[in-house]
Amino acid sequence: MNDFLPAIELQTGPQPDYSVIWLHGLGADGNDFAPIIPELGLGTSPAVRFVFPHAPHMPVTWNNGLVMRSWYDIHSLDEGRRHADEAGIRESREAIRRLITRENERGVPTSRIVLAGFSQGGAMAYVAGVTHPEPLAGIVALSTYIPSPELLALEKSNANRHTPVFAAHGTEDPVVPLQLGVAARDTLVGLDYPVEWHTYRMPHSVSLEEIQDIGAWFRARFAQ
Repeated sequence: MNDFLPAIELQTGPQPDYSVIWLHGLGADGNDFAPIIPELGLGTSPAVRFVFPHAPHMPVTWNNGLVMRSWYDIHSLDEGRRHADEAGIRESREAIRRLITRENERGVPTSRIVLAGFSQGGAMAYVAGVTHPEPLAGIVALSTYIPSPELLALEKSNANRHTPVFAAHGTEDPVVPLQLGVAARDTLVGLDYPVEWHTYRMPHSVSLEEIQDIGAWFRARFAQ
């Protein structure tokens, strides 16, 4: 893996005060969520830099070994869980941490950075956010799950115990069942994380209502 993951970058204005690192789902790439920025209703002040990195290509066991962009290998869906490659999770977490450090070097402190993600990207947002050694501005986890509860329990960081979390899921999701999203929410609530939970009548996707809710949540974070 290179020093920095390749990424698409978009800004709502010059000299950004905040950054959002947004992680795509399995088999997608950084282009997936770039089009939603105008729908978030953020305006130009404070300016926000959106970073949409591309995951590396790798064979995915669950998908018959097909090579695709993935944050880690998924071994199986046995018993409704995502059995994930913990070494791959850690490697991607380090790549995300390098992106956070680069934002720091460009003048955005960690306390003004949000980690966001959808599906497998949301799983990485959970892991990278909860275990990050410095406080973040927030975590957004969409249609997702916790890929390694053991890693999260072992390495959770006190620095992010009060970091606000926006978590959402579709009630008709056939890819990541709603109960996995609920289990992730309950895990964080049990650890006293401030979770704002939403459900939407949709499959494994996003909706305009959800995007508008995320925009309102962003505006609350960026006003602080």
